[in-house]
Amino acid sequence: MLELENINVYYGPIHALKEVSLVVNEGEIVSLIGANGAGKTTTLKTISGLLRARSGTMRFKGQNITASPAQDIVRLGISQVPEGRRVFPAMSVQENLEIGAFLRRDKMGIAQDFARVFQRFPRLEERSKQLAGTLSGGEQQMLAIGRALMAKPTLLLLDEPSMGLAPLLVREIFEIIKDINQQGTTILLVEQNARMALSIANQAYVLETGSIVLQGEAHGLLESDQVKRAYLGG
Repeated sequence: MLELENINVYYGPIHALKEVSLVVNEGEIVSLIGANGAGKTTTLKTISGLLRARSGTMRFKGQNITASPAQDIVRLGISQVPEGRRVFPAMSVQENLEIGAFLRRDKMGIAQDFARVFQRFPRLEERSKQLAGTLSGGEQQMLAIGRALMAKPTLLLLDEPSMGLAPLLVREIFEIIKDINQQGTTILLVEQNARMALSIANQAYVLETGSIVLQGEAHGLLESDQVKRAYLGG
């Protein structure tokens, strides 16, 4: 579904991504793990069109999207849940969700997706008129996921969905991620909680200082001594 081949990204003179290649197959959850500053968020922003690769190729469903603007990438079916949630705090829950569907024109489909989001996140329906900035951290994360789903993606990019959440909420968010995948959405998950990320993924990549240093089946990486030492505290 998604293929990155030898992607190089720079911030000025800083070489942030170095020959990054990865594949996300349709129907899978693929996890991208690594320490702070490894390039995980940069990878997602590049896929989303928010950053431009200096060299390399990105393909989505066979189409070259390397130079595509962000709005076209959303139209193709890629939607991102940003790190830190990034809800619009002075807008209501309802308005935040409406923004997720901004590029769509299928009014009936939008209404159906509103119903699906509220079915998946009943707390959002209860707070639909409430300002997003007054929600708890967990509710804001649910809103950020719901907003991304309103774009009707076939590939959902999740950037640190467990950040800043209590352990009980982390488990709830990961159950939601699994459910979204089981309903047919492919997921690329960036997550510092390596154990949780690998436990739900099919495939995984380990990123260090902008380079892929390990890749393989998630279960195998979960048992890897190298991964245990570096990311699992063992």
